[in-house]
Amino acid sequence: MASTLPDPHEVPLSPRTAHQEAPPPTGGAGRIEAHGIDHIPEQERHGHPRRLFSVWAAANVNYLSLIVGGTLVLMGLTLWQALAVIVTGNLFWSLTGLLAVSGPAAGAPSEVITRAMYGIRGNRVNNAVVGWMISVAYFALNLAAAATAAFSLVEKTGATASTGVKVVVVLAIAALTLTIGVYGHATIMKLYLPITLALAAVFAVVAVCVFRRADYAYAPVEPLTGAQLWAVLISGVTLVGAAPLSYTTSADFSRYLPRTTSAKAVLGWTALGGFLPGVVVCSLGALAATAVDMADPQAGLQGILPGWFDPVFLLALVLGTIALNALTSYSAGLALQAVGIRIRRSLSVIADGTAAVSLTLYALLVSDFLDTVSNVLQLTVVLLGPATAVYATDILLRRNRYDGRALMDETRAGPFWYTAGVNPAGALALAGGVTAAALCVDTLYTGPVAGALGGMDLSLPVGIVVASSLYTILTRATGRCRDRG
Repeated sequence: MASTLPDPHEVPLSPRTAHQEAPPPTGGAGRIEAHGIDHIPEQERHGHPRRLFSVWAAANVNYLSLIVGGTLVLMGLTLWQALAVIVTGNLFWSLTGLLAVSGPAAGAPSEVITRAMYGIRGNRVNNAVVGWMISVAYFALNLAAAATAAFSLVEKTGATASTGVKVVVVLAIAALTLTIGVYGHATIMKLYLPITLALAAVFAVVAVCVFRRADYAYAPVEPLTGAQLWAVLISGVTLVGAAPLSYTTSADFSRYLPRTTSAKAVLGWTALGGFLPGVVVCSLGALAATAVDMADPQAGLQGILPGWFDPVFLLALVLGTIALNALTSYSAGLALQAVGIRIRRSLSVIADGTAAVSLTLYALLVSDFLDTVSNVLQLTVVLLGPATAVYATDILLRRNRYDGRALMDETRAGPFWYTAGVNPAGALALAGGVTAAALCVDTLYTGPVAGALGGMDLSLPVGIVVASSLYTILTRATGRCRDRG
């Protein structure tokens, strides 16, 4: 699946897309990135795909992963069942890697490449919901998790984490996060290697402490069996898989690579960067849950970690979440542009952050944070699974051949206008996948399929299979992947 293409041809641009044209080169790290959803010219492409590893590794050493790992044991799984679920769920990083290969091929972000799947108008709706709304929700959820760790850090200084202090802490973390997002791609690439190394050092100490206390023969008092066990196993995979599936925008960070970059290398480094820390951090959460009560992760981990190290660990949790949310805010900013709002990328990132901070301050008042995390992650899979499936299927059908310049053409005569600005194949496939997944949900509500199966939540596999199958059938019926690239 090579990314090598002939030089893209010039296409006329509509007034709506005129503002998307490439601005002058802006330099490297430490300067605000001027590019938004415009096409990246070949002369500005640079780098090696191995740099993608640290981008995804830094973003996935975070508090939320610890919570998810501990939650699997709290759901009633044995340690080894939980570890198997963690490995299986993190295999979805291969899909994140697959989506990333479209970045160098098109020289455009995911938010623009998906015009090939949904059409010009259809893609605006896709970006508004799957791109922007879900990104802001994840930003808020992660920010709440980081703030919780920071509150504990404040209390260790002897101060009281009053409501006013909490607001200041949330705003401070958000400001650091948004600064990285505003400065953009080059700054992210520069910062994330040292962040990865720092987080790896901290979690190596955590791993030693957890390994010493873990009960490797742990099993719940009443082990799950039969249909109940399968229901929990599948729900666990959905919970873990929600993280990689949330990155339908992985091409945002690979689009500056040269067109001739190996697609296999892009896929491999992206997937590995998410898979390794995802497995390690989630596993540490599960192992810790065999020794302490992870219903309150911070209090539980304090019983494992030495007192002097606890503040270092809390700082690492905050740093990891800042790294994660910087990527989220960056992509959310691009999504807001792709919706059709004429705004500079830097300002769109700030707008996203403002919305996320408001949600975070509300989320911190939720009484059961663990249930909130579980429900949000599992419900977003209803949308993210089918969206990822359509995107991945399109890459395979087109053999990763995308014309980045043509993707910028929003005119009615453009190759991605389709029918009234909507590609029926993409719209119907996504709608069908989401509908099928919604029928199989067993989280905040029980869908009819889940109810008939005794609470077994098959929303993730069903949504992916239905969306991919529908898109393949409808696209081949029209032959559009052969005609447009």
